[in-house]
Formats: sequence, C-alpha cells, structure tokens
Amino acid sequence: MLNTSILKINTLSLLLILASCFLYGIFAYDLVRTDYTTLISLYLVLFGLFIKLVNNKQNSFKLLLVVAIISRLVFLVAIPNLSQDFYRFIWDGRMILKGINPYLYTPESFITAGQYPIHQAQDLVNGMQALNASHYSNYPPINQLLFTLANLASNTSILGSVIGLRLIIIVADIGTLYFGSKLLDLMKLPKKNILWYILNPFIIIELTGNLHFEGVMIFFLILSLYLLKINKWKWSAVVFALSISTKLVPLLFLPLFIKWFKTKQGIDYKKLIAFYLIIGFSTIVLFAPFFSMQFVNNYSKTVGLWFGNFEFNASIYYLARAIGYYITGYNQIAIIGKILPVIVFITIWILALVRKNQNYSTLISSMIIAITCYLLLSTTVHPWYIASVLILSVFTNYRYPLVWSFIIIISYLAYANSNNTENLWIIGFEYFIVFTAIILEYLAKKRKLNF
Repeated sequence: MLNTSILKINTLSLLLILASCFLYGIFAYDLVRTDYTTLISLYLVLFGLFIKLVNNKQNSFKLLLVVAIISRLVFLVAIPNLSQDFYRFIWDGRMILKGINPYLYTPESFITAGQYPIHQAQDLVNGMQALNASHYSNYPPINQLLFTLANLASNTSILGSVIGLRLIIIVADIGTLYFGSKLLDLMKLPKKNILWYILNPFIIIELTGNLHFEGVMIFFLILSLYLLKINKWKWSAVVFALSISTKLVPLLFLPLFIKWFKTKQGIDYKKLIAFYLIIGFSTIVLFAPFFSMQFVNNYSKTVGLWFGNFEFNASIYYLARAIGYYITGYNQIAIIGKILPVIVFITIWILALVRKNQNYSTLISSMIIAITCYLLLSTTVHPWYIASVLILSVFTNYRYPLVWSFIIIISYLAYANSNNTENLWIIGFEYFIVFTAIILEYLAKKRKLNF
C-alpha cells in the first residue's frame, strides 16, 4: 500500500502534477525538433511547474519521488525526438550480439559494401545519419554492455530496443536518487536537494527521453563518492572505474583525489597509489575484451575528433575561434582544440594541489569547478553534457548549474533551419546568462565571507 502521506495531495499540487505529465506526453509523442516554438514553450512551462512543485512545502518528499518516476515512464514507448544517437547504441549492441567488435568497423563500411550484418541495418544507419555512421564507435565498454542488454529482449524491433535502453537509464536514475539521498544525509544537507536533479525536466528529457547514458555514468560516480565517504575507498575505486568505462568524463577528476588520502603525517602514498592502481586495473579489465591495436587506433582517432573537428554550443572556444579568424582568415580549431585541453589539464592540477580536497565538501566543489572549466573550454557542449555539473551541485551550495539546465534548451534552436547552423547571437545569449549566474554567485559568496 502507498504511504498515506503520498495520498494527501492538495488541489494545486495535483493540477501541477497532471499538467506536467500531460506536457511530458506532448513532448515525447508530438514534438518535432524543428518546431522550436513548441519546443521552447513546452520546456519553459515544464521548468516552471518543476520549480513550483519543489518549492511547495506542502508536497512530501516521497510524493515528488513518485512524480519523478511517473514522469519518466511517460516516455517509455516514445522514440527520441531530439537526438539520433540511440540508433548507434542499438547498432553497437546488435553487432556485439552477432559477435562483431563494434570498435573495428564503421556502420557506413558495411552499407557501402552492400552488407547488412544485423536486423534493420539500413534503418539504423539512416537514423544515425552520415556523420555518426562514418565514424568508429567511441562508447566505452560498460555502455557497450548495456547496449547489448537492451537488445537481448528485442533484437528485431527498434522500439523494443529503445524501451530496453530507457529502462536501464530509469533504473540508473533511481540508483542515483537512492545513493544521492544517502550521501546528502551523511553530509548533513537537506535530502530534498536531490529533487533539483531527479525531478528536473532537463534530466528527464535528455536522459530518459533522449536516451543519453550520462545517467548511468552519474549513477556510478555518485555510488563511488558515497563509498568514498563511508571509507570504503577500494570499492569506491572499482565503481569509479565503472563510471569511467561508461563515459570518459570522470577521468577529469582523478588528480583531485590526491589530498583525500592526506593525514596529519602527510599523504598516505600507499593508499593513494593503491586507489589509482585499482581504478587503472579495473578500467583495463573492462576494456580488455575489445582490445587490439586496431581498436586503440580507431578509438583514439574518434575521441580526438571531439577536440579537433567538432563544434557545437561552445563558449570560450567560439571567442578564440573568432579571434583566430580575424588574425589568420580561417578556422584555427586544429590549434585551439589542442591548447584548450592543456588549459583544462593545468586548471585541474591547480585545483588538486592548492585546494584542501581532504575535506569532502571541498573535494566535491573542486569536482564541480573542474567539470565547469572543462565544458566552458570545450569545442562541443551538447545539452546532456551538463548533467554532471547539475548532479554535483546537489551536494554543494552552487546553483548556477540549475540556471544552465534551464537556459541550455535554446541550443536546440540550431536545428530550426534546414542547414542545422547555429545562431551565434543565441549562443552568446545562453552563455551570457550562464556566466552572469556564475559571477553573481561568486560575488555573493565573497560578500558573505567578508561579513
């Protein structure tokens, strides 16, 4: 039976919940990505309803958790409408089921040769489009495992595979909710903070709706941080490797753990080295089934493309690119794309060596600063990338990620024209809001410290 506290819903809350579910239904089943007016309008209203639900003190925590799960289930049988990446997920999973290493061949190579190694091969390639189909897979092994599992129940139906992928992501979100709540308790922070992530329309739409596996990576990351907090650092290292093997992003955080093992006598290098060795060994074991020199070459080449070829929704990079155009007359991405990661690398090591990361709250705040710097200096920032910033903000007093999760929807306006070209005024407006939120928050904290 449901807890009676869940059933005690006032009229306003009931209307807000019903309106949210109805609008999620429209978003899932009736929205076309190029219809930017409907897209932005739906998102604005959903975000407003989300803020109202979380801030309504009459709503119980358990009630809002039920709403978060129901909101996800609304999308269960919907084909994603804002991203085509899921077609590649299905392709890779079905390739593995056929015993073919997905890292060694591009989908395009099969179709060009007139070969159709899996069910619905042509439909999947058409869906993922030429850019994705012409590159080798860049999804780490845990992703590949989950793609395979999603195809086990339905190897001949795209919708069936979509449902499998979606259920995995929903389960991961529930795991994040569970361990995130426990971590908030340990940090003596309000448990309701997790709602800014789990009930956020951005997370529901981008992860459950559009099937991005950042949700799984985040689950492993939060579980790893929870285990670290309760001093199970060996298991934390293993789980951290699972997070890396889902998405490579957590690699950014590795230097930040150096001071975690610091005692009054200094850094415990035995534990520190063991921690890193466990992460490294576990990651190697997870990649091992796919290993070959051809895999190394293909994978490194594909990952490198993100820094040297692709551009989308960038901020500082676009400014640097404009300066490069002005000076040389052509796009300097090949040079700028190599310089910016070096700046990120140096910034993270400064955070690792200067900040007091042996304090748990400081460690998490260093992580959020690191990932923010990485995204602000990246050449490509798809909306779902900021999910990591948002989840980490739950355990801090940073609130600019919430603003970012609201305003980033306008990056989809790039798809409002037939050429899918970005309007730099819109991108500029987006980052004006983001940088303003960051600066105002910094000034507010500084003023508070001065008092």
